[in-house]
Amino acid sequence: MTAAPPLLASTASGPTTNSSPTTSGPVAARKRRRRPEFLFRAISPLALVLLWQLASSAGLLSPRKLAAPTTVLRTGWQLTRDGELPTALLVSVQRVAVGFGAGVTVGLALGLVAGLSRWGEYLTDPPIQMVRTLPHLGLVPLFILWFGIGESPKIALIALGAAFPVYLNVFAGIRGTDANLLEAARTLGLGRAQRIVHVVLPSALPSLLVGLRYALGLAWLSLIVAEQVNTSAGLGYLISNAREFLRTDVVVVGLAVYSLLGLGTDALVRFVERRALAWRRSILSR
Repeated sequence: MTAAPPLLASTASGPTTNSSPTTSGPVAARKRRRRPEFLFRAISPLALVLLWQLASSAGLLSPRKLAAPTTVLRTGWQLTRDGELPTALLVSVQRVAVGFGAGVTVGLALGLVAGLSRWGEYLTDPPIQMVRTLPHLGLVPLFILWFGIGESPKIALIALGAAFPVYLNVFAGIRGTDANLLEAARTLGLGRAQRIVHVVLPSALPSLLVGLRYALGLAWLSLIVAEQVNTSAGLGYLISNAREFLRTDVVVVGLAVYSLLGLGTDALVRFVERRALAWRRSILSR
């Protein structure tokens, strides 16, 4: 019997492909979609900045009302070179780090207590819901009376703003655990502590990460308000001084840094979310 030609032999042994599994199929399609998406999302912000610059150049926007983007960039570079902006940035980041850490710790602890125990819910949830309905940014005068005029009221305001989203999302994530998963774990002989560790807490992780994103947004918002009241350092102090001298370019620089910090920290949490919840992508791709 004569040997089959190479083409027939390769056909008989099954179809072959030169593309690897990691560069074909839905993964490659997602990569192709992800590349232009960033460019598409940047169109509208760039268009707004361009319109802003054109309006300033045409005299439609007074520098006393709003400085031009080129002026804002020059001012930002000058403040950075002089060291004024990095110093203010470091102070503000330290305040957010301490306040956010305290708020997340308290919110996580209370969410676990209320979510894992019925009596914990009865004792902790009603007062938390009562305090949550208060506008926490309006508590600044009360915090000053309680904690003085130093760093404590600012950190307390940031912590209060960050605690509620974490508490609500942890509580909802725990109570939203699939009952079928809990029943399966109970059938396999897992005790209560094991079910909490291996089923309940992993199920609540997506909600926790969503809560962290909300908490970061409220932490930066609380910082903006806190640094406008009796402060001598930080981005808010920089903006307050610029407001007194009608320096809109410095005000816009400070606000731009606030927004960039918010976007950066949100992107960091989203990165952690993609890493920690990689199993969700594998399920959705099936």
